Amino acid sequence: METQKTLYVSDLDGTLLTKYETVSPYSAQLLNDLMERGLLFTFATARSVVSAKSATSALGIRTPVILYNGGLVYNLSTREVLRAVLFTPEEKGYILTVLEEYGIVPFVFGATNERETLRWIDGRESYGMKRYLDRRRSDARLCQAANEGELLEGNVFYFKCIGPREQLERAWNDLKLDTRFICIFHQETYQNDFWMEISPREATKANAVSFLRNRLACDKVVCFGDTSNDSDMFDVCDEKYAVMNADGWLKEKATGVIGYCEEDGVAKFLAERFK
Repeated sequence: METQKTLYVSDLDGTLLTKYETVSPYSAQLLNDLMERGLLFTFATARSVVSAKSATSALGIRTPVILYNGGLVYNLSTREVLRAVLFTPEEKGYILTVLEEYGIVPFVFGATNERETLRWIDGRESYGMKRYLDRRRSDARLCQAANEGELLEGNVFYFKCIGPREQLERAWNDLKLDTRFICIFHQETYQNDFWMEISPREATKANAVSFLRNRLACDKVVCFGDTSNDSDMFDVCDEKYAVMNADGWLKEKATGVIGYCEEDGVAKFLAERFK
């Protein structure tokens, strides 16, 4: 292994995961073997704790992980929240007002003292929201809201909007200019839906990676990604690699381009580096 203490950070969807939203058995075996030998490996994703754990259940990751595009740094083993970035009451109210102007009802991710919550207004789901919920029927975070007041209860750290491109893009053009927020607009990796994800300004993968670098006292950070929500992470890492299926402009920012996500690009790169 390397003499420098190096942290390796991979995006999940479109980078480490296959189209089945899981880590392939081949990648899992390679990565688990490398982690047993001392590889410091983690992931940075827009996914929640529940969704990320399901997708990476085959991996024995001991390093804290980055969730909600940097909104949460979390230790999967101890269930300890190491870093959380929250909206102020004024910020979350403003975001909802803007979304309502465009007829958008979001998913709102937050937490109370008792539980983590995923709230939405019952009966006002878009087609894409219904599909999202259908895949999460057993998710303990699900919490229907009767009105806008209930939707914003507790500490809120993330908004997710799913719907038609034109509708979301109009709201994105408003919110992306507000310096208080990070607003990411993109097509969903596995469907034709478009997503808009809104986080507090400090909730970035870049800030979360920098937090982990300092907490773990790493000399170097190497990352892997495929699309827009990996761009800021690329900016703070010493080496950054785009998978072959990544956006062209991200490949231009990369140290190099590795194999496709469907062909175990990340795991094969690391196996080659440490053989």
